[in-house]
Amino acid sequence: MKTTSLVLTALLALSTVLRSEEIKIDFERAKQLFQKREGGEALTADEQKYLDEAKRQHEAQNKPTSSGGATSSDSFDWDRAKALHQRVQGGETLSADDQKFYDEARKRFESGRGPNQGKSNDGFDWQRAKAIYDRKQKGETLSTEDQAFLEEAMKRRGQRGEGGEKPKDDAARDFKPSEAAKRLVPLTEMTADYHGFDGGLYGGGKNEVPAAQQKLADAAIAQIKPLTAEGKPASDGKIVLLSIGMSNTTMEFSTFMREHDNDERKAANVVIVDGAQGGKAAAQWASEDAPPWGIAEERLNAAGVTANQVQILWIKQANIRPTAGTEAEIKRLQDNVGKIVTIAKKKYPNVRVAFLSSRIYAGFAQTELNPEPYAFEGAFAMRGLIQKQMNGDADLAEGKAPVLLWGPYLWGAGPTARKADGLIWNPEDFGGDGTHPSASGAQKVAKMLIDFFTTDVNAKPWFVKK
Repeated sequence: MKTTSLVLTALLALSTVLRSEEIKIDFERAKQLFQKREGGEALTADEQKYLDEAKRQHEAQNKPTSSGGATSSDSFDWDRAKALHQRVQGGETLSADDQKFYDEARKRFESGRGPNQGKSNDGFDWQRAKAIYDRKQKGETLSTEDQAFLEEAMKRRGQRGEGGEKPKDDAARDFKPSEAAKRLVPLTEMTADYHGFDGGLYGGGKNEVPAAQQKLADAAIAQIKPLTAEGKPASDGKIVLLSIGMSNTTMEFSTFMREHDNDERKAANVVIVDGAQGGKAAAQWASEDAPPWGIAEERLNAAGVTANQVQILWIKQANIRPTAGTEAEIKRLQDNVGKIVTIAKKKYPNVRVAFLSSRIYAGFAQTELNPEPYAFEGAFAMRGLIQKQMNGDADLAEGKAPVLLWGPYLWGAGPTARKADGLIWNPEDFGGDGTHPSASGAQKVAKMLIDFFTTDVNAKPWFVKK
C-alpha cells in the first residue's frame, strides 16, 4: 500500500551500516523495526531506543553542510525535507517551524519543483501527472486539460513502471499464479472447510444477507436522507459516500469516481469522496488520532461537504506484510477494522451503513506486501466482523457502529472464471509488483462498484435517483 503523497527517500530505503561514537546502527534492522511498528506491533523499550537512534543518525547524516547539503537548483534543502518526511511517516508531530518547512517542501514537490523533477526517458511528463493526481486526491476539481492528461498517464501506467519508465524486466509481467493461490476458490463458491472456516459471504454457504441483519439494514437505510452541513434533513442536502482504505482502495475508488461520478443513474445529492490513502492500511487507521482520519477530513472539506453528511462507507482494508499465519492475521485484521468502524461512528455521527470488501486476487504478487493466501483470507476477517454484529456484540451495537454488510466481493481465482459472473484476474490487471491494480484492474473494480451501488437492495434506495 504505497504512498501517493510526497515521495522522498527515507530510512526504509537505507540498507547500509553507519557508525557513530555511541551506537553502530544497522539500518536493515532499523528498517525491520520500522515496518514492525507500522504494522501495528508494539516495540520493546530497547527496540524503540534503537529506532530513535537510527533516526537521529539518519537526520545527522543528512544535515545540511556548509555548502548547503543536498539541495535542488534553487538551493532548497531537500535533505531536511526528506528527514522531516521520515519523521511524519513515523507518526511524529513536527514543531511549528518544521511543519512550515515541510508544507513548503510538499508545495514545491507537488508543483513539479522537487529535486530532479522533469520528464522521464520516454518523453512523458510523469512528474506533472503525479502533481495532478495528488491534487485530485486532495479533492480539487481538475481542468478538462489536466483530467485528460491524468487519464493518459493512467493508461500508460498500466504498461509501465511506477515512475513511468519501462520495467527493467519485461518478463516480470508474465506472471504465473503462486503455489499459495492455486488451491483457493472464491468464498462465494467455497464448500470445503478452510482452516475451520466454512463458505459463503455470511457463513453457512449463504451469500445473501440473513433476515435479522437485513432488518437492521432496512432500519438504517430508512434514515438515509439528504442532510445539511450541520446534519439536519433538507431537500437540497447531501448524502456522502466515503471510502476508507489503503493504496489499492484509493486507486480503485478514484477510478470509480472518475468514471461514474456523473453516471446518469446516480442521485444528484449523492457526493462521492475518496478518503482512502496510499500506505495507510488497517493498522494505520485503527486509532482515533491516526493521521489518515485528518486527511479524510481534509478531503471532505475540499469536496464541499462535512463529517455530518457522511452516511455510507465503503471499507476495503488489509495489513502490511502479514506473517503471523492464517488465524492470527485474520483476527488482527478483523480487530483493526472493528476499531475503524467504531471510530468512524464517532467521527461521522450520521453514518448508517458500512459496506465491507476484501482484496482482489494476489496470486501474481511479486513482493511480500500482501500476497496469497492473505488477500483471500481477508474475506474471513470482514465476514467475522459482520457475524460479530449479527451475534449481538456490544461494541458493534446500534449507536456504536454502522450496520455492517458486504459490498462487492472482489476476489477471484486469477485466470479461472468466477461461476456467478465470470470475473477473472489476468497479469495485465496488475502493476509491476503484481499487487496493486493496473488501469484495467482498477476499472474492473470500478465497474463492480457501480454495478453494486445501482442494483444492490441496500444501495439502490439512496444511490439511484428517484
